[in-house]
Order: sequence, then structure tokens, then C-alpha cells
Amino acid sequence: MQLVRLGRRGRDARRIDFVEFVQQRSAALFRTAYILTGSQDSAEDLLQEALEKACRHWNRVAVADSPEAYVRRIVVNLANDRWRRLRRIGERSHDVEHADPRDPYRLVDLRDELVQALHALPIGMRSVVVLYYLHDMGDREIAEALRISPGSVRSQLARGLARLRTAVPQPEPPPPAPDGHRTAPLPQFEGA
Repeated sequence: MQLVRLGRRGRDARRIDFVEFVQQRSAALFRTAYILTGSQDSAEDLLQEALEKACRHWNRVAVADSPEAYVRRIVVNLANDRWRRLRRIGERSHDVEHADPRDPYRLVDLRDELVQALHALPIGMRSVVVLYYLHDMGDREIAEALRISPGSVRSQLARGLARLRTAVPQPEPPPPAPDGHRTAPLPQFEGA
């Protein structure tokens, strides 16, 4: 009887660790899933599936050098699988209506255009760009997470940024404010 109780306490302790992990890191993991999928519903499903897999193997995940990196890899792999599956059955991502370039609020829409352009990238390239810019991971970290070479990471990143630059036109300078001053221009892509 004593051994059963100790076993349960051990499982409860692991479960608390997992619950704490979810409470602390699920928002960051959701952002990754959202940027990879482009849909809140898909991102929620992807994160739920990744957390379910992590929970089933929490003993292995908890002792990893970085449990968050381990679960992030699960998210990226699931997003890659989802993208391949959708591509195979011929579903395409939904097109977003583009804003009129004369619209004074066009700068607000630039973020949405960037996200749409990001979703047009092949999933491997998108994963590299997301891990590099959103998670501030280096070439070697990304290479380990995606199981590719650091040279492939650099190549995918350079090609991804080039595609994003051509897909998202640079905005025209904003009109002068009523006081005659121009507002500050948008920053360029990092690493550009």
C-alpha cells in the first residue's frame, strides 16, 4: 500500500511540473504555433496536440536540457506535418483581402501582409524564419531543433527574407502630419 502512494505522489509531482510548464510557457508556444499556421483555431489545435504529446512523455521532456525547446520542436514538427497533409489534399490557405494602398491606415495592415507573406513560404523556410526572429535562436540551435545543417539554416533564412522583401512592398512615406512633420518610417527587416 505504501508503494502505491509513493508512486502516485511521484506522478502527481510530475503532473504539477507539467501544469506549471503549461502555465508559464504555453503563451510563447501559442505564438509560435500561430505564426506557423496563420490561424488562431489551427494554432490552438496544434498547441493542444503538442502539449498532449509532451504530457504523455513528460518524464523524457522534463529531463531534457530545455523542455520548452523540446515542446517547440514538437510544435514545429506538427506544423510541418499539417502543412504537408494540407498540401497533399490540395487545400490552400485562405486569401486575405489586401488593403487599398491609398488608405491612411495602410501601415496598420503591413503586419497582416507580413504574416500572410510568411505563410506563403514553404514550411521549412517559415520554421527557420520564425525560430530565428521570434525565438531569437542561433543557426546551430535551429539546426539542432529542425535536424538540418547550420548551412541549410543560413540558406533558408536568406531565401526566406528575400521572398518576404519581394512579397511585402515597402510602404510609401506617410503623409505629413497637420503640424508639417512626417511620422517616423517603419523599421526594415532585421538582418536585412
